[in-house]
Amino acid sequence: MAAGGAILVAGATLVAFVVLTAASLLYAAGVVLASALAISTAWLATTNRRHRAVTVPATFALLGASIAILVAQGSSAAGIAAAIVGLVLAWALGTLALRWEVRRALQSRWSRVPPTRHGVVFVNPKSGNGRAARFALVDEARRRDVEVVLLEPGDDLRELAEAALSRGADALGVAGGDGTQALVAAVAAARNVPFVCVPSGTRNHFALDLGIDRDDPVRALNAFGEARESAIDLGDVNGVVFVNNVSLGLYAEIIQSDAYRNAKRQTIARMLPGLVGPHARPSALDLTSPFGPISDAQVVLVSNNPYRLSSLIGFGSRPALDGGELGVATLTIERETDVHGLVALQIAGHPERYPGWRQWSTTALEVLGPPTLSVGLDGEARTFESPLRFSCRPRALRVRIAAGEVGASPAFRWAPLSSSTVVGLWRVLWGRPSGIVPATGTDRGE
Repeated sequence: MAAGGAILVAGATLVAFVVLTAASLLYAAGVVLASALAISTAWLATTNRRHRAVTVPATFALLGASIAILVAQGSSAAGIAAAIVGLVLAWALGTLALRWEVRRALQSRWSRVPPTRHGVVFVNPKSGNGRAARFALVDEARRRDVEVVLLEPGDDLRELAEAALSRGADALGVAGGDGTQALVAAVAAARNVPFVCVPSGTRNHFALDLGIDRDDPVRALNAFGEARESAIDLGDVNGVVFVNNVSLGLYAEIIQSDAYRNAKRQTIARMLPGLVGPHARPSALDLTSPFGPISDAQVVLVSNNPYRLSSLIGFGSRPALDGGELGVATLTIERETDVHGLVALQIAGHPERYPGWRQWSTTALEVLGPPTLSVGLDGEARTFESPLRFSCRPRALRVRIAAGEVGASPAFRWAPLSSSTVVGLWRVLWGRPSGIVPATGTDRGE
């Protein structure tokens, strides 16, 4: 119903706009464009708190521009006002239609499970600049009858996880960064016990894509009680598990620096000029893509399921974690003058528009390079022997989340608006999946 209403209102708005503003289409087009951009920035302000300092003022500025043109061109005021109202109404109805599909997809993704009998959580007190202490996670876990293992420098986390299972643990959790999460997740997957992610690191990308509130690690501990469970994929590189991504080239070189952890932005600004452009040392990273062979890529990103990327060194989010595929992105800079264009696209959040950018999905990948390769594995500096062989372990990890969590990433919940949105709404109108909301493994019959 909402899908049909969105299409009907959008069509009627277009007709009314053309009829009522034929004498001043240039001014009218300016208002509609400014209004559409205002809706887009309002959408971003609603869904992305990190950029609200920019998107909220931009929304009001664009609306102000629309009103200014509206006042200056009074003869077409009725048509322009109808266009603005129609755009907002069509957007609202289309969003409502897709929200229903998102809700159905989430219901099929997660199933309710009873409380654990003997949950164990590993707490890294140094992650996130002492985030565990600030939220009193040790006390909160014990209050929920969850066994706590405090990590110390030099601990073998795999051995500690195996020891916890030998004591009868029926669920393993981690309060720490993504690198620590991956180590315990590998053990949980191997022993087929559920895993609980408690966002206590710096960025907590894994928690973001699981749909866990990164600002409330205490609530994440409720996953040891009555909760919801699903099965997700794991990435594998030369037998080592990763939950998010593996980076080679530019980013991997940067995080090898001892200064990176305490001064990320300053370290990136200092090292970046020497790592990009034609005068930089060749990376010797070679791989095969659907676009042909790629040689000396400055950046290679391999992820556990594809990302919607918004940055070369800071990832966006993944629509799904159970798609059974790896995401691959590469960057190659051939001319020094291209660096300026790349930086501009990086600031705009659209590095994928750079001509030397390639992005695709695959189930397996091999990367050739120097005998020893520096990599960033879930944000942790590591070294591997070449070649690197990547694969996906479909639905290998059982994950529990608290009942109150959203259970979906921003990329899943907020599909980008484009011409495909109209096609998707037409499919919904006829009772079919839109093709905009990602299908879950359950929906695919896996």
